[in-house]
Amino acid sequence: MSDAILTVNVGSSSLKYGLFAYGPEGRKLTSGNAPFDLKAPDFSPVMTLLRDHKDLRVRAVSHRVVHGGIHYSAPVIITDDVIRDLDRLIPLAPLHLPSELAGIQALGDSLADATHVACFDTAFHATQDPLARRFALPERFYQEGVRRYGFHGLSYASIARRLPGLGLEKARVIVAHLGSGASACAISNCKSVATTMGFTALDGLMMGTRSGSVDPGVLIYLMREHNMDADAIDRLLSKESGLKGVSGLSNDMRVLTESDDPHAKLAVDLFCYRAAGEMAGLIPVLGGLDSIIFTAGIGENSDTVRKTIADYLHWATPVIHTVETDEESMLALHAFDILEDA
Repeated sequence: MSDAILTVNVGSSSLKYGLFAYGPEGRKLTSGNAPFDLKAPDFSPVMTLLRDHKDLRVRAVSHRVVHGGIHYSAPVIITDDVIRDLDRLIPLAPLHLPSELAGIQALGDSLADATHVACFDTAFHATQDPLARRFALPERFYQEGVRRYGFHGLSYASIARRLPGLGLEKARVIVAHLGSGASACAISNCKSVATTMGFTALDGLMMGTRSGSVDPGVLIYLMREHNMDADAIDRLLSKESGLKGVSGLSNDMRVLTESDDPHAKLAVDLFCYRAAGEMAGLIPVLGGLDSIIFTAGIGENSDTVRKTIADYLHWATPVIHTVETDEESMLALHAFDILEDA
């Protein structure tokens, strides 16, 4: 019987899972995905996968956790204390953490003999200078945890791991993770220097249904003039904005780039304009720019988006790369490392 690592990535509406050979290579054996609904959480597809591979012994289960707060800046073995800490972090990531905690609970019960590991999407950005993590708010809020965290860390870690093979180990790189969620990260010496997402995954770039950065005065206006409460504003910014809100058609970039509707064109143009502007804002902290790497669903597959953004930033003369992200392999590698170090 061979040892394996099970990776679990529970989203607000999807469940992704995979089996990897136990070892430092992070070799994928098989994977799957299924719809997910927190109101009726169903992890039976994962158990079906395991039954179909009875020749494998699951040594570890590696869970993607979107937010580690101020205390978790590296993968950890999940304990009751960790679960309690994550439960307290739900207000920081209400769309993601409840689903992730449901997965930790369900698979913790079903696979009690395995070591369960939490891998945080915020952890990759722990190398940033404290200055990059501050808001211009009173100190008491910073101490409370109101600070810039950054997200998509597993994706950026996966790209950073491949930089030496691209001859970019010492380079000044901006990685653009462009998918339904989107952000950009300034990387120097394979470490995060700055990123466009801040306190929550609503910040920064325009996304599929998320607005990205919005003048706080707009929110005050909506509260005063439209009588919108916090839940209504959250719904507007999280689910009714971005590509979907601007186009009025879809949050799918493929649909929009193929459409003749002028609002679809506006949404694509604004997405690229905003992305290029946010990416340009990362160049000063790098002291220049050697390369841009596009990754994730839109970044890897949309020639239109890549070309438009690259054209905006041509003055920086970066070398353009497209690299497939592999968050699941990073989950497996993190779990292997933590077990070997235990």
